Amino acid sequence: MTAPQDTATSIREMGVRARAAGRVLRSLPTARKAQALQAIAAELRARSGQILDANGQDVQAAQLSGLPAHMIARLRLDAAALETVAADVEAVSRLPDPVGETTPAQPQPSGIQVSQRRVPLGVLGVIYESRPNVTVDVAALALMSGNAVILRGGKETVHSNAALEAAIRVALEAEGLPGDAVQVIRDPAREHMRELLRLDDLVDAIIPRGGAGLHRYCVENATVPVIVGGIGVVHIYLDASFTHDPDDLRRAAEIIVNAKVQKPSACNALDTLLIDREALAALPDLARALLENGVELRADAEAWGALQDAGIVTTPAADSDYGTEFLALTASLKVVSGEEEALDFIAAHGNHTDVILTRNDAQAERFIQDVDSAAVIVNASPRFNDGGQLGLGAEVAISTQKLHARGPMGLRELTTTKWVVVGEGQIRG
Repeated sequence: MTAPQDTATSIREMGVRARAAGRVLRSLPTARKAQALQAIAAELRARSGQILDANGQDVQAAQLSGLPAHMIARLRLDAAALETVAADVEAVSRLPDPVGETTPAQPQPSGIQVSQRRVPLGVLGVIYESRPNVTVDVAALALMSGNAVILRGGKETVHSNAALEAAIRVALEAEGLPGDAVQVIRDPAREHMRELLRLDDLVDAIIPRGGAGLHRYCVENATVPVIVGGIGVVHIYLDASFTHDPDDLRRAAEIIVNAKVQKPSACNALDTLLIDREALAALPDLARALLENGVELRADAEAWGALQDAGIVTTPAADSDYGTEFLALTASLKVVSGEEEALDFIAAHGNHTDVILTRNDAQAERFIQDVDSAAVIVNASPRFNDGGQLGLGAEVAISTQKLHARGPMGLRELTTTKWVVVGEGQIRG
């Protein structure tokens, strides 16, 4: 296993090598990139024993350090999980390649022909935490979109990531491509991450995947542009029209439970349920469905009173329970007097994923138009704000900013465009 980097200057050298590798990748035809990804999948399978042994070292170290059980679960790989990782790489190889897409040439009065062509960003720096599958997922998306990538995982995954990088490098070099297209910073010391954030002459974009603290650190310390995402409060607004029919009420409960329970640690899991005052009679049934699934409910005074009258004990909400991303089996409840108040509340607290449950088409359209979030969803779970679910095949992260990319970042979001101008000797007068 390659030794960890032990000097900050080696991070710059990684950037130099990534930039050189990126020049090779940006001109590769789609079939060549797809073949490389298929080779990576095969190498992951061939090296499964080594990769799982390395992961075992990380798991053992995490257990000895007292890492919480749910974090260890995110860290752990087994044969089935590694097969899923390899299959996901093959799935990326079959996605449509956005690189090279060109708009129709438009003639200008001068006689020049002008078009735009889609091209890779160049070199990506991706900073993330416990899950080793992210190493491979991001590498596959970067390669298929023609980008080189420098990866910085958490200290919990240092052995796993080194083994995964080795497999990727061997596969790329066997295909005649530069192994430096995918590099892992194996020493998790924060000073190395800080240098990556400041490598603006070699790295084109930083994409952090993790908690609010990581995102804040990147924004405050980077001179490389940072694509911020994955942080934000998720709301569901339940309109009274969705509670008149027993089937709709059942669907509402299913959606709300799925939104909170299916993966509570995900950034697109429900945080706050807004209930139209005219739908308050439906709240006890919805609350019971959540409580039966182990969800702690924090209710405003009106919701708390309605639940108390129904014999349901909940926790009174504090002001801090609104605008909070819980990432756990906790949700806040708030009663609103119609869509207008719901929209005002979401405008003050939302930017990630927001849902309306309604049978009123005009209200649905008003919600879509007014809510300024990365994803707006009508009558479905917020858990669909995911690259795989939205047809992108996979994602690097979910961006909640507005420049360049917004929402799940798949292959197209890892590209940009350049102008192509073709003339026949024209000069500007």
